[in-house]
Amino acid sequence: MNQFALSAHILEIKPLRYTPGGVPALELLLEHQSNVVQAGHPRQVNLQIQALALGDMANLLAQTPLGTLLQTQGFLAAARKGSTRLVFHIQNVKSQYAGQGSTTV
Repeated sequence: MNQFALSAHILEIKPLRYTPGGVPALELLLEHQSNVVQAGHPRQVNLQIQALALGDMANLLAQTPLGTLLQTQGFLAAARKGSTRLVFHIQNVKSQYAGQGSTTV
């Protein structure tokens, strides 16, 4: 099973584009920071990950301000066939940013 969930802030949003089939596509760079316990020892986790949203999700996220905290769910896949670089494909998101309530898609 390939399920991935991540709480992260939006660092970068590329311009909305369309696939050859006309589906909206949006590339984002997300940043995550947390503290976890691994093998009984505390560990600070800091990472950046490339993400992709398609369809209605792309349209929604294209309007989301940088710095917004997202609670995301989706899956990981190779960036291209034969690539070892992973991209997080966002399927569900809950966002919250200053001055606004939360939005779920």
